[in-house]
Amino acid sequence: MNVNIWSNVGVDVQTVLGAAITIDSISKANPAVAGAVAHPFLDGDIVLLRTKGMRQLDWAVVRVDNKASGTFELEGVDSTGFSAFSSGTAQKITFGATAETFQDVSANGGEAADVNVSTIHSDQDTSIPGNRTPLVFNFGSIWDPSDPALKALKGFDRKKSPCAMVFRFATGDLVYFAATPSTSLAPGGSAGAVVTTPVKLSVKGLLTTYPAAV
Repeated sequence: MNVNIWSNVGVDVQTVLGAAITIDSISKANPAVAGAVAHPFLDGDIVLLRTKGMRQLDWAVVRVDNKASGTFELEGVDSTGFSAFSSGTAQKITFGATAETFQDVSANGGEAADVNVSTIHSDQDTSIPGNRTPLVFNFGSIWDPSDPALKALKGFDRKKSPCAMVFRFATGDLVYFAATPSTSLAPGGSAGAVVTTPVKLSVKGLLTTYPAAV
């Protein structure tokens, strides 16, 4: 068992998003394989997907693997049960801003709501999983207007634009996702205490996890 601790955790924010490369196909397979003529991606590149048809991968942040001429794998993505792909793009992400101020983090939502499917033929109510509730990360952060990650997040906040993020755990485990940040950089706190500011990340699309390399 690989146990992670919220200590020595890197949190990086997207600073550059590459040109949109047209994706011609994404297979329904494990792992999913994307078809893209003359794509520039290399193994290990992190890309942001925008897709139509295969809605499960819209806004997904994934790692490129087994790149070949005209194709590349979406590492760790099992698309077997996904909807049929119709069109999409991939853009290489550069994570150029690393946070140095976050003090605590909480994850809220992401659970499937219960949908009641009871009938008049039974005296036992039954339910099935429905839509998932929004997944939101909330951070408590030291207020430091010079922190590169806070500056980047505030920039995306002003544009109401999503950005890519990564959590880098000390074990080597990784978590990638896209989110719309809410970061005013307004100072808060109490007398004699450190000045803090809240950071909210509303996750869009698939949250992708990669275990540490063995």
